[in-house]
Amino acid sequence: MAKKVYTDYFFDEPAYNTHDGGYIPLVTPKTAPQPLAIPPLLKPDKQTATDDYYTVKAQASETQFLPGKKTKTWGYNAGFLGQTIVFRNGKKTHIDLKNALPELTTFHWHGLNVPGPITDGGCHAPVYPGETNHIDFKVHQPAATTWLHAHPCPSTATQVWKGLAAMVIIKDDVEDQLPLPRNYGVDDIPMVLQDREFHEDNQFDYKADYDPDGVQGHTALVNGTVNPYFDVTTQRVRLRILNGSNRREWRLHFDDDLAFAQVGSDGGIMPEPVYMTKVMLTCAERDELVIDFGKYQPGDEVTLMTDDTPLCHFRIKAFEPDDTKLPDHLVDIKDEAPTPGLPVRKITMDGMDEQVAMDGKKFDMQRIDARQKVGDVAIWEIRNTNSTKNGMVHPFHVHGTQFQVLARNDGPVYPNEHGLKDTVGVNPGEIVRIKVKFELTGVYMYHCHIIEHEDGGMMAQIESYDPDHPKTYHLMDMETLRNAFAKEKGVKPEDVWMPGC
Repeated sequence: MAKKVYTDYFFDEPAYNTHDGGYIPLVTPKTAPQPLAIPPLLKPDKQTATDDYYTVKAQASETQFLPGKKTKTWGYNAGFLGQTIVFRNGKKTHIDLKNALPELTTFHWHGLNVPGPITDGGCHAPVYPGETNHIDFKVHQPAATTWLHAHPCPSTATQVWKGLAAMVIIKDDVEDQLPLPRNYGVDDIPMVLQDREFHEDNQFDYKADYDPDGVQGHTALVNGTVNPYFDVTTQRVRLRILNGSNRREWRLHFDDDLAFAQVGSDGGIMPEPVYMTKVMLTCAERDELVIDFGKYQPGDEVTLMTDDTPLCHFRIKAFEPDDTKLPDHLVDIKDEAPTPGLPVRKITMDGMDEQVAMDGKKFDMQRIDARQKVGDVAIWEIRNTNSTKNGMVHPFHVHGTQFQVLARNDGPVYPNEHGLKDTVGVNPGEIVRIKVKFELTGVYMYHCHIIEHEDGGMMAQIESYDPDHPKTYHLMDMETLRNAFAKEKGVKPEDVWMPGC
C-alpha cells in the first residue's frame, strides 16, 4: 500500500512571518558555493563506562562568513556556534562551564531533562567573565537532537545572535537498533538554520537590527555557512535540523518536491515515520529527516529551499545502492494517564511588539507563577490570544521536560506531532493542549521562543516540587543582573541597553 505523503506546511498561512510588518526576506547569496561546515564533535576530557567529563567554553572569536573582513562572533569551543556534544542515555555527565567572554552568560540545555534552575542554565545560573561553574547530571531520556544556547534574560537574543548556540545529540540503545543513518558528518548531518544581517566590514550589529517582534537578517546561514553545498556519498542521509533563529520560521522543501521521511522531533524518535514534501519549523524546533537520493545520478544536484530561497545544494556523487526501508513503527512512547483531580492549567501567550506577555503579565525573575508536583501528569492548554487577522505563530517552550501534544482546537494534532516535544507552534486564536510531567525538582521557565519575545516578557516560571522534600531557591533579580552588565561594560547601570526591558 502506498504511503501517504503530506504536501502542506500544516500551520496557518495568514500567520506566517512573511506577513509581518517588519519581515526581512532572505536574499540568495552572490558568494560562491562553499562546503557545508560540519561542527566537530566535542571530545570528552575523560570518559569511563559510567561517566563522561566535558569542558564547554564560551569564547569570543572571528569568523569568515563573507569575502573581506572576518566577523566578530561568539561560540562554544568554536568561533561561531559550537562543537557538537554527544551524551549517552544513562551516563553520569560532568561539565565545566567556562566563560571566556567579556560579559556574563548562562548555559541552557534546551530539551534536556535536568534539574532546575542551575543545571538547566536559565537566567538564574550566571557564569561571570573569567569564571568556571561546574554541573553534574545523569542523562535519562531517549535519543534526541537537543541544543545548548545562552539564556541570560533579557540578553538571550543578543548572545544567541552573536553565535552562542550548539547542537547536542543524545544516543540510546533503542535508537542504535533502528535502520537510520548515523555516521556523523557523512550520512548523519547537523543543520543549524539561522539568518543574519551583515553591516559595515561584515560585522553584526544587533542593536541596529533590533525588532521587538524578532530580529531577522537577509542572509541564511546553515551551520554558519553562507550558500553551502553538501556532497552526497550515501543513498540515504539523515538531516538533524534545528531552527536556531531568533525569529525566522523555516518552510523547507526540495526544489523538485522530493519526498522525505520525518523520523524525529524535539524529544526524539517518533512512533512512526511521516512522509512529506514540505515541513515548517518554528523557532527552537528540531526535526530529523531521512532523505533517499536513490533516484539521482552522479552529477545531479537537488536543492533544499526555504520558501523561494535556496538553502543548501546537495551534490550527488557515486554511492552504493541501499535498499534499506524504514519500518512502519519506530519506537514506543509511554502514554501516561493524567493524574486524577488535577485542574487543567490554562496559559495565554499575549500580544506582539513591546506588549508581549504571558497570562497577561510580564516576566519577573523572582516570581513563581505556577507549581506542579514531581511525577504528576498535568494537562496544559496554551492559547495564543493574537488576532487571526494579523497575529503571529508563537512557539511555546517548556524547560526541563518533554511533553506530548494532544489536540489543536479540540481537533487532531499535526501529523508530525505524535512524538515527544519541548516546543510547539501555536497559531493565532488557537488553543493547543499538551500533557506535561516533570521528573525532577526545580524552577523552570516556559515562554515564547521568538527570543525577543521571551526577552520582552512573554515568559513565566513553574516550580516542580516534591512535598516530602521542599526546597528553596536563590533566584536572580534584575537589579543584580543589570549591575553586573554595567560593571562588565564600564557604564552606569541606567545606561545599560537591555532589549526588552
